[in-house]
Amino acid sequence: MKLRLHAIATLLVIACTALHALDSVPKSEYRQRRVALATKLHGGAALLFAAEEPVLDLMPYRQDEDFYYLSGWNEPGAAMLVLPAVEAIAETPGTALGGRPAQPYREILFLPTRNLRLEKYTGPKMDAATPNVAATTGFDEVLPMTELPIVLNKLVAADRARLRNIWSEKGSTQAQSALGFLAATLGLGSLEPAGDVAQLIVPLRAIKSPAEIELLRKASDASIAAQRAGMRAIKPGVRERTVAGIEIAKMMQEGCERPSYAPIVGSGPNSTTLHYSDNARTMQSGDVVVIDEAGEYSMYASDITRTMPVNGHFTARQREIYNIVLGAQRAAAEAFVAGKSKINDPQHKDPDSLDQVAFAYVNAHGKDLHGQPLGQYMVHGLGHLVGINVHDPWDYTKPLTRGMVFTIEPGIYIPEENIGIRIEDVFYVDPDGKLIDLVAQLPHEASEIEAVMHP
Repeated sequence: MKLRLHAIATLLVIACTALHALDSVPKSEYRQRRVALATKLHGGAALLFAAEEPVLDLMPYRQDEDFYYLSGWNEPGAAMLVLPAVEAIAETPGTALGGRPAQPYREILFLPTRNLRLEKYTGPKMDAATPNVAATTGFDEVLPMTELPIVLNKLVAADRARLRNIWSEKGSTQAQSALGFLAATLGLGSLEPAGDVAQLIVPLRAIKSPAEIELLRKASDASIAAQRAGMRAIKPGVRERTVAGIEIAKMMQEGCERPSYAPIVGSGPNSTTLHYSDNARTMQSGDVVVIDEAGEYSMYASDITRTMPVNGHFTARQREIYNIVLGAQRAAAEAFVAGKSKINDPQHKDPDSLDQVAFAYVNAHGKDLHGQPLGQYMVHGLGHLVGINVHDPWDYTKPLTRGMVFTIEPGIYIPEENIGIRIEDVFYVDPDGKLIDLVAQLPHEASEIEAVMHP
């Protein structure tokens, strides 16, 4: 009977896991990330918390990005404690300084008590008592959330200094509560974290593994299919949000769980507003329409922009501006040097920035209606890192290097002419330092755009 119940429980776990499953990097890779974080803690500890469960009937759950990066865990209410190995400290004779035995590396995932009533609405969850939970999660230890204060107390008793050196997430209410508890345990009025653990994770997230690149490819492939569907739907008299909806439907059909960001479909005068997102205008013949829309596949984002003529044919002036923007994108990509080139320099002051290259190209090609160079209409940074966030964190004073994924997205926006043109692709820096365009299969040339719109 017990074996039968165990088998049923195991099947339920498998069903539960499949219900919420995303494609994922291997469990061993998540562990490698936790070990890499541990090396940055200087013998201290890191305590992170999962994102809270959303209010019913609102947006679907999305895990805290750093928590997901380190765990691959996509359920709410969890916590994670990472403790690096520390060497033994000998007792100092004749003083009050005690010794400390060597302590091994530890990683613990704390899972909350299940709320069976809520699960009727949100679906079944796992807890620390679930069969094979350690193998399923990939953590060395999995404990109930109720054990967190007990574990912290034991750690304080073993080594008070270690818990004075705890890294947590800035702005996390759960982390603040945990630090308050630790302060009371240590007999302190308050306890400031050693630092923001997110800052230690930034350089880890910036370098993508082959498994991450595969997920980013899938996000881009689904987004390419969505952009193609959007191109075919563009016609005079069609509302902008209709096209946005068609693209969302296609990317989700292709396996995305959500858009990477609020879709931007801006036609005519709206094409010159960088992050226009009302998508309320009805498109008119003679307009161009900027579509900045992409999906998120298993937590990894894509970010794609194309510009199309609403009636399917660019005017001579629209084509001229389009070709300048495309030329600027290609010039920036050709100028890239791994370990030297930088991005996101909207003031065009850094001689190593690709922004400088694109800006110089735009200024050297074409004029506005008053005979002035077009560089003044290039008003935003040339790109940003992409990963678990469509704008993955990075210090843009530092160069881009092998393993990074980022966008190159020049744009020219001329309100006087109701012409806004932006072209955006996602690029990966391969191990040889070569740029690989993950969006290469989506049309770039003006004639190719027109051909998709008129198959």
